[in-house]
Amino acid sequence: MKRKKLRHNEYYNLQECFDSLYARSVDGDKFYGLIELMSSNENIRLAYRNIKRNTGSKTAGTDKLTIKDISHLSVEDVIATIQNMFKWYEPQAVRRVFIEKANGKLRPLGIPTIWDRIFQQCVLQVLEPIIEAKFHKHSYGFRPNRNTHHAKARFEFLINQSGLHHCIDVDIKGFFDNVNHSKLLKQIWSLGIRDKSLIAIISKLLKAEIHGEGIPTKGTPQGGILSPLLSNIVLNELDWWISNQWETFDSDFKYKTSGIKYQALKKSGLKECFIVRYADDFKVLCRTRTQAIRMNYAIKDFLMNRLHLETSEEKSKVINLKKNSSEFLGFTFKVVSKGKTRFGYVAKSNMSKKAKASASNKIKKAIKTIQKNPSNKTVWNFNTVVMGIQNYYSAATRITINLNELNSNLRRNMYNRLKIFRTDANFHDMTRTLQKRYKGYKCKLYKIQNMVFVPIHAQRHKTNLCFSQDTCNYTPEGREKIHKGLKAISKEILSSIMNWFIPNRTIEYNDNRISKFISQYGKCAISGLELGKNDWHCHHKNPYHLSKDDSFSNLVILHESVHRLVHMKDTEKITALLKILNLSKKQIDKLNKLRLQCHNQSI
Repeated sequence: MKRKKLRHNEYYNLQECFDSLYARSVDGDKFYGLIELMSSNENIRLAYRNIKRNTGSKTAGTDKLTIKDISHLSVEDVIATIQNMFKWYEPQAVRRVFIEKANGKLRPLGIPTIWDRIFQQCVLQVLEPIIEAKFHKHSYGFRPNRNTHHAKARFEFLINQSGLHHCIDVDIKGFFDNVNHSKLLKQIWSLGIRDKSLIAIISKLLKAEIHGEGIPTKGTPQGGILSPLLSNIVLNELDWWISNQWETFDSDFKYKTSGIKYQALKKSGLKECFIVRYADDFKVLCRTRTQAIRMNYAIKDFLMNRLHLETSEEKSKVINLKKNSSEFLGFTFKVVSKGKTRFGYVAKSNMSKKAKASASNKIKKAIKTIQKNPSNKTVWNFNTVVMGIQNYYSAATRITINLNELNSNLRRNMYNRLKIFRTDANFHDMTRTLQKRYKGYKCKLYKIQNMVFVPIHAQRHKTNLCFSQDTCNYTPEGREKIHKGLKAISKEILSSIMNWFIPNRTIEYNDNRISKFISQYGKCAISGLELGKNDWHCHHKNPYHLSKDDSFSNLVILHESVHRLVHMKDTEKITALLKILNLSKKQIDKLNKLRLQCHNQSI
């Protein structure tokens, strides 16, 4: 997903523009007149592309429209609609829905209309490179290329390598529902966004009416496209305030290395502390308990007086990780003695109690589904649930023990519900992919209709790597780290096809033809010829006049001559063109498949 999103910027020649915004932001520039870029044709087409690949695009807002209702519109119509929204923006009412959390409580989500989502995406694409340059390097939530495992790896690094064992747990009460609007707008201004028209738009977005509830006076609605970025802006001030206490403390004397600097700082009265944050969930690690207690009071005071956010007294505490465990991102951490390591202590992690309960409920639900409908499809659904749990929690050092416990608790449930449906299986009944994944595990296997159940306990610990801070969407070096080893297409040809679109054809068609060209690496699907600027055509497999289908799967990129062969009916002309192209039997078979779909006879 990271790679796809990054390449999208290149599709519409916006990568260089975003790189420039990022570089200027790093240099401390102020930004004016951003609306012009946000409402540009290219940025709107890119926004449509990013929104349509989001599964949420199929969810309707208060106007009951989804991405399908927009896909049939022409490029010109979509661009005109969004540009008019930028001239005078009034957000439509947000649809309120509730989803169940792991603890059984409900989380409120706000679903904007599809047009508002495309509009917000236009804003996000331009804001993100500017704001990314300002974010703290150890903030990992809702940011490109970063994930929970990176936050976990950093947390363990501070314990294992820096020997910090005193952890501050701080719980912010209903963070997303209590963000102060005025404070947030001031923070955006302080980050260098000086476009008053844009700030007025963001203010309107924050105050968009929630259907059935009215106009909110605080909070950023979860579910909005801009909400994750805005929430990170709010807590970015906290990140830097904590970091500047020690990690990035700006001393008058310039030390050669950070190690020498930290040794000098230890002689001062400063509190040695480091923050690791994922969205509103964060940990602060300190050297001593006294420092941690002082820092805990300071953080609560900062959150209340500077950010106007309350903390939970019950859930906010200082923990000695040698004695007690701390929960973070679905894992519990505790420090244990490890003999001859550098500090003698290391972090051990398990699935948290909530994570175990959630995993158990998900697997039980999948088992019930199989009981109601024993089939390949339901068993595969069970397998995807189990593998998803294994993939995420493989980061826990004691994952094998945790999953063995889970397997032991679920064994009776599986037996009672599925004993009359399942039959014995052996390792070779699995697909090659599953055989490779579960090689070396000896366990009793079962199957239904030739689909083998994957073993719940079969997962070893995978070591997390810390996030490489050089990885970045907005620098050539950073992108090289993400795209290393991927095939490239001529930038000149890419630029040509992206700048030119077919008028009066749907935005879906114009966008998918670019996707198809990229996915085929700029080569003809039949002949394999490298395609130039003007010698390729986009062909509908099922004729458009019959199917009205502009979907990605119905398109194929062909060399102009091959495309003519697909539609030709004159035998002499077909023979003459075949001599020129010199296609192999396999290539002719592919060509005939396309001809039959077009209701033409095979060659």
